[in-house]
Amino acid sequence: MITTDFTQLYFEGKWQNGSSDNKMKNTNPYSGEELVTIQAADKDDLDRAYKAAAEAQIEWAKELPQNKRKVLEKVEEVMTENKELIIDWLIKEAGSTYMKAATEFGAALNVVKEVAAFPFKMEGKILPSQTAGKENRIYRNPIGVIGVISPWNFPFHLAMRSIAPALATGNGVVVKPATDTPVTGGLLFASIFEAAGLPKGLLNVIVGRGSEIGDDIVKHPIPRLISFTGSTPVGKRIGELAGGNLKKTALELGGNNAFVVLDDADIDYAVNSSLFGKFYHQGQICMATNRILIHEDRYEEFAELFVARAKKLKYGNPAEKDTHVGPLINRDQADRILQDIKESVERGAELLLGGECDGNVMQPTVLGAGTNDMPIAENEIFGPVAVLIPFSSDDEAVEMVNAFPYGLSGAVHSSNIERGTQFAHKINTGMIHVNDQSVNDEAHVPFGGEKESGLGRFNGDWVLEEFTTMKWISVQHTHRDYGPFIEGLK
Repeated sequence: MITTDFTQLYFEGKWQNGSSDNKMKNTNPYSGEELVTIQAADKDDLDRAYKAAAEAQIEWAKELPQNKRKVLEKVEEVMTENKELIIDWLIKEAGSTYMKAATEFGAALNVVKEVAAFPFKMEGKILPSQTAGKENRIYRNPIGVIGVISPWNFPFHLAMRSIAPALATGNGVVVKPATDTPVTGGLLFASIFEAAGLPKGLLNVIVGRGSEIGDDIVKHPIPRLISFTGSTPVGKRIGELAGGNLKKTALELGGNNAFVVLDDADIDYAVNSSLFGKFYHQGQICMATNRILIHEDRYEEFAELFVARAKKLKYGNPAEKDTHVGPLINRDQADRILQDIKESVERGAELLLGGECDGNVMQPTVLGAGTNDMPIAENEIFGPVAVLIPFSSDDEAVEMVNAFPYGLSGAVHSSNIERGTQFAHKINTGMIHVNDQSVNDEAHVPFGGEKESGLGRFNGDWVLEEFTTMKWISVQHTHRDYGPFIEGLK
């Protein structure tokens, strides 16, 4: 079994209290129950964690690939043995429904399976040279130490998406989880990798307030890459800090993902698809459907069926296995969304369903007669609210989808696959899905956005590229002729 006492931080290869005067209280977003209180880290703790990672990484980079792979295979084993414990923590800390938590566990496990092969993919090249007698050798090396800032919405999967490939490619890691999910976004990994036999010091988890250590996890001189999943404003701040210190970034940021229903779509199927894309995990997903655009000739048919089925979504206690919609992560999120609903209705949107909260649980909500300039359409909702927006032509729909400075995911439905694919090509986004919904992630497929939705790509060989660097070593096998530069010196 893994360690389950999450009252301490994990750095320098051991569980220990943070040195900050601040304590961080972690609560269940549904019940309000206190889960754990943690003595937070300060800048000195962060410094010690980075130094421990840098020191341990030197030997880890030299470790035989089969030994690195063995640790990752053991991580898979430890995770499987503790599946229900991990799911339980996702439910009570992140407000995940059982369905979502189980899926998130599976996604994280797939990441581990995918990257277990990475130690054997640290390959280079031999390239020809324009110089006689020279051989150009290109080596793939670890970057060194990677700082990971994990989110609260899919904390276990999205943290694993960076931690596992970083370690598999020979790097050291320091993780700062979101303050709402210090266990599922951080401390659980310390426990899992410790049980799997990862060398001490390589993985460090620092729980602390952003106001106290947030900038320093980026600006610290040791990490060479910062991996962040979260909002666009915070991502921009991280990008500025990293750029000022010449660090790489892997940023997966916010989105305003559109679900487009063309006039030849299968409406029954499109409704089912959009319900999943909108209400899965309360809509608290970077890839979640933000706007549903429907051709005006099919709008009434779609809206009637969508509302009828949304009424049947069960909302409330996420621990009940048949619950579809659980709590929002905190009350601030609920209040923000309620304000957007209010302002959108004042500007002409029709409240077709829901619109109220009980604690942090928001009813599945549907707004009709939406327009692109309403707050509920302009802003990333990150909650269980659907806005239905009519359009008159494919060209208008493309213009509406591309109107905002985001480009993460999306979806388009058409009975003609090639028509749908051609429409998808016109959308400025990193990912888009024909006859499916916007929430898709596979461990071997490139994941990332365009424009203000991020930089870089996660998953598969693409994250291997992100988390490594190339080194050129040339070997001059024969004496090189330096020409007239040297002739006059003899």
